[in-house]
Amino acid sequence: MTTDLTSSPTPESRRTMESGRGLIGLFTGSRGSGSSTDLPDDAASSQPPGTPGAGPGEGGGRRRESRRAWIIVAVLGALALASVLAFVFVGLTGAVEYILPRRLTTVGAMVLVAYAVGVSTVLFQTVTGNRILTPSIMGFDALYVLIQTVMVWVFTAQSFLGFPPAVRFLAETVVMVVFAVALYRWLFTGAHQSLHLVLLIGIVFATLFRGISALLQKLMEPSEFTILQDLFFASFGMVDPQLLGLAAVMLALASIPVWRMRHELDVLALGRQSAVSLGVDHRARTMQILVIAAVMVAVSTALVGPVTFFGLLVANLAYQVGAFRHRWVLPAAVFLGIVLLAGGQMVLQHVFGFNTALSIIIEFAGGIVFLAMLLRGKVR
Repeated sequence: MTTDLTSSPTPESRRTMESGRGLIGLFTGSRGSGSSTDLPDDAASSQPPGTPGAGPGEGGGRRRESRRAWIIVAVLGALALASVLAFVFVGLTGAVEYILPRRLTTVGAMVLVAYAVGVSTVLFQTVTGNRILTPSIMGFDALYVLIQTVMVWVFTAQSFLGFPPAVRFLAETVVMVVFAVALYRWLFTGAHQSLHLVLLIGIVFATLFRGISALLQKLMEPSEFTILQDLFFASFGMVDPQLLGLAAVMLALASIPVWRMRHELDVLALGRQSAVSLGVDHRARTMQILVIAAVMVAVSTALVGPVTFFGLLVANLAYQVGAFRHRWVLPAAVFLGIVLLAGGQMVLQHVFGFNTALSIIIEFAGGIVFLAMLLRGKVR
C-alpha cells in the first residue's frame, strides 16, 4: 500500500509529512532515502527527511528552522524563569517568613498546572487531529464538579473540607482516571473502535454530569452551595504544600513514556493512515496517549480546579513557534503556560489588587481564542 504524503495544500502540513517519511528509519532501522538513523537526534532533525538526493539548500533550510525553534523555546524558557522570579520576589516586604513560603507554593502549583495542561492538550490534539479539542471535552471538568457536589451533599461542606488534603487529592484523581480508562477500554476494545465515538461519548457524559450536579445543587442549603461554588473555580493560592510533591511525582511518571515516544508523536500527527503506513501501532499509541492525558488532566484538576480554556490557549500559542516536532512544541507549551500563569498573577496582584480571580482572566482569554478559531475556520 502506498500513501501519498505530499498532497497537503499547506506548507506546514507538507513539512510535517516530509518529516514523517524521514522518520521511517526510526522504526525500520533502514538507510533508505531520507533516513536519518545514523545521525544524532539534533543532527537528524536538521536533515531534509523524505527528500531523496536533496541539495544542501534544503538541508540548510531545515537546520535554520531547527535553530530558530531552539532560539524561540530558549527565549520562552527565559521568560518563564523571569516570570517566576518576578512573582516570587517583587514586592517581597514585611513578613517575609510568611509571604515567601506561600508564594513558592503558589508558583509551584502554577508550574505543575502549566506542565500538565500544556502537555496533555498537545498530546490530545495530536491523536484527535484537531486543534480546537481539549481533554476537557471528555467531561473531566464536569466530573470534577460532580465529585465536589456529591461530597458536599453527602458529608456537608465543613466535613468535606475537613478531610486530609492528600486524601481528597488522591480520591479525586483516581476517580477521574478510572472513569477515563474505563471509557477508553470499553470503546477501543469493542466492535466500534472509533476516536470520534470516544469524543461523542465524552460530550454525552459531560452533559450527564452537569445535569446531576445541577439537580443536587438545587436541593442544597444556600450556605452549603456558597461554599461549594468556591470549589468550582481554579485557585492557585489555596494549594496545600504537601500536594505539590505528590503531584510532581505523578506527572513525572506519566512523562516518561511521552519522552520515549516523542518521535512517534510526530508520525501520529500525520493521521492514522500515514502512521500505520510508517509502522506505528496507531490504536495502541492512541490508547496510551489518551490515558496519559487523562492522568495529567486529573492531577491538574484535583490540584487547583478546572481550567477549561487554558490548554487551548497555550497549545495554539505553542504551535506558532514554527516547528512541527513535538520536542519543540511540548516545552514551548509548558513555558508559555508558566508565563501566562505567573504573569497573569502579577497583573492580578499589582494592577487589579486581587479584585478578580486569575482563572477568570485565563478563561476569558481562552474563550476569545476559541471563538476566533471558530470564526477563522481553523478546525481541521
